[in-house]
This record gives sequence, C-alpha cells and structure tokens, in this order.
Amino acid sequence: MRVAYATLVTNADYALGALALARSLAQTDTLAPLLVLAPKRADWLEPLECAGATIIDVAPLPLSPGFRERHTRARQHQEAPFTKGEKPAFHDPLDNFQKLRLWELDAYERIVFLDADTLAVRNLDRLFGYPEFSGAPNLYLTLADFHRLNSGVFVAAPDKARYEAMVQALDAPGAFWRRTDQTFLEHWFPDWHGLPYTCNTLQYVYFNLPELWYWPQIKVVHYQYEKPWQSQHPKAALLKPLIDLWWRLHDGGRPPDELPAAA
Repeated sequence: MRVAYATLVTNADYALGALALARSLAQTDTLAPLLVLAPKRADWLEPLECAGATIIDVAPLPLSPGFRERHTRARQHQEAPFTKGEKPAFHDPLDNFQKLRLWELDAYERIVFLDADTLAVRNLDRLFGYPEFSGAPNLYLTLADFHRLNSGVFVAAPDKARYEAMVQALDAPGAFWRRTDQTFLEHWFPDWHGLPYTCNTLQYVYFNLPELWYWPQIKVVHYQYEKPWQSQHPKAALLKPLIDLWWRLHDGGRPPDELPAAA
C-alpha cells in the first residue's frame, strides 16, 4: 500500500511550523514521505525541501465570491468568535479548506494528514491501517469535547471523484462552516472513526486536563490557538514546557523521555 504523511503550508509562519513537523517525523524512523501542500511557490518552502519534504503545488479551491466573503477572518470571528484561545494574525480561515486537495492525490491509498502546528513525538505509521475517515476528538477543555472532531490529524483515502463531490457540497448556496474545514469534514463524514486523543493531543490538555496528559502514550502534540514560535505568546508561561519541546524538535533534537503534566 502506497502511503504518505501530508501537511498544508500557506505562508511563512506555517512553513516554520511544518519544518519542525518534518524534523519530528524524521525522528520517529518512519519511511513514509511528507507531502507539503502549498498553493504558491515561495522561498520559505526551501528549508522544507532540504528537510526531505516533497512540495505539492496545489491551486486555490474554486470557491465562489460569496463563500469567500462569508469565511474571511473578520466575518468568521464575528459569526463564531474564538473565546478559549487566540488565533494568530497570520491565520486565514479560508486557507483551511485547501486540505480538501488531499483527496486529489490518488497515487496514494492512505494519507495521514497533520496540521503544520503539530509535532510527532512517537511513530504514527500504524495510522495507515485505519479506515477513512479517522480523526481524533477536539479535546482540550472538558470531557464533553470527546464527541467533536478535530481536523488537525486525520486519515484519508484519496479519490478524485470524492474531491469533486466534496467541493460541490462545500460551496453550497449560503453555506457557512463555523470552524471551516473541521465543521465541513464532521458534516461530510458523520460516522467518523475515532482515533485516540493521544494521536492528536491538543496543547490545552496540558493545563486544562492534566489527568489526561500521560507522556508515555502521547504520539502527537498539537499547538492549537497560540503557536510556540510567536514572539508575543499570551499563554507562554502556562505552556513553557511545550514551547521548549517545540523548539527542541525544531532544532533537530529528540523528544524527552519525560514531560510531566502541569502541576
């Protein structure tokens, strides 16, 4: 079975995040390549190529002007504001929908998608054996979050016909996807197969749900909301051990043997 990891890079900030992801995957001894979906060629992709990633040029999605207007950063934050954390200024909600281009890559039977703000701290290759669509819960505040999908890590089976159908459904008249690709994928795959939250451990688990932070079983750390490379980080004190972890792997180091939860 031909398999790959994939991520999406739409600007220089997420290219920096993806570089840390690429280096972290290399530390897991996987043989699967990392595909970087990028809607435009830029100098900030070069370090990723040097790290062994394969750049896949993807065209912008054929979205209507009305759809684009409904999903601007200002409109989304007005209609569905983020209240638990802060999205950085370089985050454009419209970019998230580019993940659907993944389904065009039908030279691969399985792709494990990882957001560019994730780190792989243990080998993930067993996820290639999971069915489409497999994803982990959006768990970061309370146990009630278990029923919601987080699209930062998921397993897909590319199919061009499915891609075409998804884009058509995505841009339905008046459609507004509250949490962009995440809400759409949850709608498209209502019976999504649940991965363990340890395959996509959101950073807020570290201080909100410390009883679920068990380092020996965590495979992916996902830096939702604030990013570890931001110079002005509103939760830097709370998340300092995880920020240090990100820089450690970004610089080519290996994950530590222990990373206990916040006291």
